Amino acid sequence: MIYAENMGNLEGSMTNPYVVVLGNEKGGTGKSTIAMHLSIYLLHSGFRVGTVDVDARQGTLTRYFEYRRTSTIANLLLPTHFAIKKSDAETIAEAKVEDGRDFHNAMEALADHDFVIIDTPGNDTFLSQLAHSYANTLITPINDSFVDLDVLVNINGNDHRQLRPSIYAEMVWNQRKEHAKMGQKPIDWIVLKNRLTTLFNKNRNEINLVLDVLSKRIGFRICNGFCDRVVFKELFLSGLTLLDLEQSGQQMSLSHVSARQELRELIAFMKLPQLSEK
Repeated sequence: MIYAENMGNLEGSMTNPYVVVLGNEKGGTGKSTIAMHLSIYLLHSGFRVGTVDVDARQGTLTRYFEYRRTSTIANLLLPTHFAIKKSDAETIAEAKVEDGRDFHNAMEALADHDFVIIDTPGNDTFLSQLAHSYANTLITPINDSFVDLDVLVNINGNDHRQLRPSIYAEMVWNQRKEHAKMGQKPIDWIVLKNRLTTLFNKNRNEINLVLDVLSKRIGFRICNGFCDRVVFKELFLSGLTLLDLEQSGQQMSLSHVSARQELRELIAFMKLPQLSEK
């Protein structure tokens, strides 16, 4: 599935797109919602944006764009989108060859774009690992709970000071080392505390302490993401983002305004070099 409409028209697109990967090995953390909003924000900023859904079996990001493409609202911006389904070849070796070919073909087709946003599945797959290897920025959303924190760190239940990076954290660490070996800038890894509640409790305080210790040990930055709002579920079915509400004629509520500010704060925290140059 490939489509592109109303893309930005900046002159002199970059030879190498800046790649942002949304990844962790747990579902339900808001990866697709963030990927969607980031993509549309960059389109509104005038950039040529490509998106790749390597979680096409679940297909949340792909469905989001389909709802958007068929919307009755005129002139909604769309990126160039690729949905890559995991190979069903008979052997693992054959599947890896097919998956690698499909992914590389998508990235080659997006080589003249300014940004590529990649949404990955909530489990460990060859496609997910391949996507991580391309990342300039990696955003790992986690919900505000120790269940989600497990994607980053194995914790001694009796002593939260005894921390051991998870298999996923070790995979990211190895990818960062490979970038360094090839003379590339290290992956800017952002752990995003997403779907936050408005209540501050003991559990949340302990999670913050663990993240602070772990961030210093394995080198990621910590950012607050989006609060848990009904608006995101409503926007999904209409293919809209927070940036489209005024264009769609919807009245902005206080919750909408607050959520849009959260998006802007995330963008500012990312410190994307292309945005700072504009």
